[in-house]
Amino acid sequence: MTRTFRNSRTALLFILPALLLILMFVFLPIVLNLYNSLFRWNSFEVGRAFVGLEYYGRLFKDPIFFTALKNNSLYAVISLLFQVGGGLVIAAILEDKLIRRFQPFFRTVFFIPSVVSIAVVGLLWQLLYNPEVGLVNGAMKAIGQSEWARSWLGDSEVAIYAVVAVSQWQYTGYMAMLFILAMQKIPYEYYEASMIDGASKIKTFLFITLPQIKEMILVGTVITVIGAFKVFDEVYIMTNGGPGRSTEVLGTMLYRAAFRNDEMGYASTIGTVIFVITLTLSLVQLKLGKSGQEV
Repeated sequence: MTRTFRNSRTALLFILPALLLILMFVFLPIVLNLYNSLFRWNSFEVGRAFVGLEYYGRLFKDPIFFTALKNNSLYAVISLLFQVGGGLVIAAILEDKLIRRFQPFFRTVFFIPSVVSIAVVGLLWQLLYNPEVGLVNGAMKAIGQSEWARSWLGDSEVAIYAVVAVSQWQYTGYMAMLFILAMQKIPYEYYEASMIDGASKIKTFLFITLPQIKEMILVGTVITVIGAFKVFDEVYIMTNGGPGRSTEVLGTMLYRAAFRNDEMGYASTIGTVIFVITLTLSLVQLKLGKSGQEV
């Protein structure tokens, strides 16, 4: 018993520094943000006025909030289709026997966009979307579809889709790499058995590959959805929430409240709502199949 206690105390001493850092830089800021959302305050005044839940009532009456929530939800749905669904398809193709010997090349090609700075990516796609000299409109005209050419980031009806498309280009390959790593852990005997039984590649994928990597799929799904509700950089760099705030998301709404309007209490309220959404999604992850054990 004494030895067990000594081992536990030693283990506690090793994890104590990390625990203190987590408490200081994760949990304490969350509590302080929630506390700050109950006050009216700004960066240039010492005093603050208690307003209780006033900012929460204001937020849920703000039509821009629902526009931002809709855009974040759209971001999540499209990202699930392309990053998770498309990533699965790409991973399955690259794991095929005929393609596997070329896999290092394709893995590099698909993974490169995810390591490029988001600022560089945003500026690059701004140029590609340029209505006059951009390659996107140039490609439309080259294939004889000039009527499809438009000001992609200046049209309130399509601007959010143009921004979301950039994230799919950047992160689908990253998600595919995660799925490839999971697929490579599947015992090859399962595939040999399916070939002996005469199963097609599609059936093998549906009944062997997918069940074996369900943990990674759940993790990838939750990571993608949480990322969709935390998105900021792409929107800020490419459109800054415009035109007419049609591409506003919760992240840019928070930034505008804090650093444009200097309403720190209101910004803290938006931050709290983002935290609640992402926390809820994380709890869903823990509820569904106890995912995360493989990564």
